[in-house]
Amino acid sequence: MRDLIRRNLPFAAVAVVALVAAPLLLEPFRLGLLAKYLCYAIVALGIGLAWGKGGMLTLGQGVFFGLGGYAMAMYLKLTEAGPGGLPDFMVWSGVEELPALWAPFASPVLALGMAVLGPMALAVVLGTLVFRQRVRGAYFAILTQALAAALVILLVGQQGLTGGTNGMTNFFELFGRDLAEDSTQRGLYLVTAGVLGVLYLATRQLVNSRFGRLLVAVRDGEDRVRFLGYDPALVKTVTFAISAGMAGLAGALFVPVVGIISPALLGVVPSLELVVAVAVGGRHALAGAVLGAVVMGYAKTAFSEQFADGWLYLQGALFILVMTLAPKGIAGLLGRVRRARTA
Repeated sequence: MRDLIRRNLPFAAVAVVALVAAPLLLEPFRLGLLAKYLCYAIVALGIGLAWGKGGMLTLGQGVFFGLGGYAMAMYLKLTEAGPGGLPDFMVWSGVEELPALWAPFASPVLALGMAVLGPMALAVVLGTLVFRQRVRGAYFAILTQALAAALVILLVGQQGLTGGTNGMTNFFELFGRDLAEDSTQRGLYLVTAGVLGVLYLATRQLVNSRFGRLLVAVRDGEDRVRFLGYDPALVKTVTFAISAGMAGLAGALFVPVVGIISPALLGVVPSLELVVAVAVGGRHALAGAVLGAVVMGYAKTAFSEQFADGWLYLQGALFILVMTLAPKGIAGLLGRVRRARTA
């Protein structure tokens, strides 16, 4: 019992800070920024599971994030347009009738379901095709990166269907609540923080289960696992689908929190930034992946506010510094400090 309390004490402390202290101490604008970082942290958690535990370097999580975000945006736009109406960008593009693809997203249940199940279904199809052919390593990473680039091209080219380059914005209402109200944004933050906490606990439980041990075994010796009678392709596909579902859910939360979804937020560069964040935090620790996303998100905001002309260089310097001094990321550095104190 004492060991259980000791293991969960850091999580409980972080939960208190996130759910109690942050809403009380931060002004609405800063709380909204933190909510955005937590959305990215959910994606990073999935990357930590797929890459850190499963050895699958996925450079295209922006695809699944975008699918979830666009599913939620479609629901919000249809709510704003009202029965029989068209979203504003369709009117500007000369669309005269609501596309059949959009009609089901008038239901919030279907929209939320598609935000999670859509990315998972795509990941299952892609994983089945790729892992059965034993594609892995750099080839898998390049394939996922190419998928992100292809999705951006597709979205940009469908102006009347997706909003094109500008994407979708001007969301005013969510489930009857005014998105401009501070209370609504505070509620969205609490929901996002709660979802992240639940997913973290569930993912940690998964990693500690028999499936998690099998996943690590596939990462370290896929051929040996296959010779023992297990199917590495199935294990990797399931894990890839779970990480995709997390990214899709994060995208659905991101849209009402930030108020926009566009191709620029889900292409190759944003996907790479998330992988860098996981590396900075420590890809072998789930908590490190979450921490890395929050730290990199905060650093990006702080550097851009203080050094508008050179913040990208400072962000790159932060990545190089962490990787040089702590190859296992911030989580690895904290682990070394903790072991040194107990030695």
